[in-house]
Amino acid sequence: MRGAKLDVDWTRHTSPQGSRLTKFRLFLQEKGIRDSTIENYRGNVERYLAFVHTDRPSPEDYMRFRESLHAWKLSRSTLNQYAYAARAYHEMIGTPIVVKRLDPKNQIPYYFSDDDVESIFSVITNIKHLAMLSTLFYGCLRASELCGLNDEDLDLDHQSIRVDGKGGKEAMVCINSICANILREYLAVRPPRLVEGRQPLFYTDYGQRWKRTDLHYILRTYKKKAGVEKRGGLHVFARHTPATLMIANGCDIRIVQEVLRHDDIRTTLRYAHVSDKTKRTSYEKYLVL
Repeated sequence: MRGAKLDVDWTRHTSPQGSRLTKFRLFLQEKGIRDSTIENYRGNVERYLAFVHTDRPSPEDYMRFRESLHAWKLSRSTLNQYAYAARAYHEMIGTPIVVKRLDPKNQIPYYFSDDDVESIFSVITNIKHLAMLSTLFYGCLRASELCGLNDEDLDLDHQSIRVDGKGGKEAMVCINSICANILREYLAVRPPRLVEGRQPLFYTDYGQRWKRTDLHYILRTYKKKAGVEKRGGLHVFARHTPATLMIANGCDIRIVQEVLRHDDIRTTLRYAHVSDKTKRTSYEKYLVL
């Protein structure tokens, strides 16, 4: 929620709705919702229920909550996330609500320059962290996709990875020889470890799968160490930046759409801006008298 706080005294609420949230998790699982989405929905609904002081809110309660979110000037995407979570919860308890999706503002995405990315990679001395961030960047992966990777998903000979993508859609993504060689170096020293009967490609020092929040922390740490002060986190690093660099280097927009696995070309067109350096070079080359 970009640091905003709802008008709720959390210390006064001991979460009597805990059992209802457990049922909500099961409800979402039965609908086939991805685990990462379930966690987001659950957190948003927990804040919703604490705000309205009941685990059976009415449509009117939702409107009060919605108004409070608008008062905090949250982003449209954040407002949509709360709306979708509340809609699913109301569906579960039998009091359906109608929510309106807010179209995102047509803003130029933040991105890092090639120098920024090289600076980040240059300060990483931990081979596991280097392999993780390299796979994210060169595979243009979402954080949840990296967390879900298993050894069987990796094909280093063909430099490709099978991912369980957004909306449960499987896809094959490309990596380059740089990333493949880093992964080979990592796998040569990584002991095997089964988690729930599967061999995760990456696991923590405690033998568990990585969480998205941990990946965000790792990037922030190396970004600070590299002296990169530009705004942007893991999604900017692994999605916005590769797309921007590919387009700036002359890649066709439809190829970028395929690489990012966007269903709608309009989503990819957000990245059809170019870096200031590329814009300046072209400007001075073509605007002449």
